Amino acid sequence: MAKEFNNNDAQELTDKLVGINRVAKVVKGGRRFGFAALVVVGDNKGRVGFGTGKAREVPEAIKKATDQAKNKLIRIPLKEGRTIHHDVKGRHGASKVILRSAPPGTGIIAGGPMRAVFETLGVQDVVSKSIGSSSPYNMVRATFNGLKSIQSPRGIAARRGLKVSSIFGKSKVEKKQESNKNGKAKDN
Repeated sequence: MAKEFNNNDAQELTDKLVGINRVAKVVKGGRRFGFAALVVVGDNKGRVGFGTGKAREVPEAIKKATDQAKNKLIRIPLKEGRTIHHDVKGRHGASKVILRSAPPGTGIIAGGPMRAVFETLGVQDVVSKSIGSSSPYNMVRATFNGLKSIQSPRGIAARRGLKVSSIFGKSKVEKKQESNKNGKAKDN
């Protein structure tokens, strides 16, 4: 399950600017232009957050977005520190994303905004697909919606009060070894 953090260890965080838009406010004398920024921040070890900021100047908008992203960091459980535990779907507005775990060496197969989220999160192998709206804001939010629903086997076992091995059940190899033991015991 995703947890929120309010930690200020900014020296190890990496940030990526996902998008910058010029926005206009219509006033009596004409238009006042400003900028809106979307930033993703992460520690490459399973913590990631995103933020938005608006200001009259680009650097100020980016700073506001970065500060907001650092305050909204969440922890995502990673399998072997390189991929997600299971396939998951996320959605926000008209954007839908499908995130799938991948074998080692696959790399990050994702488009623009999703790639920035995975790179700052520390995921090395993932396959993703975006469906519907390609708005960077909605795609980032849909990706976070999917990531928040990822559950690790350890977390599930802790909630159920079981051991991790009991959740996975017996593997084919273990079942075969057990049947061989039982077969030999019957022969004696």
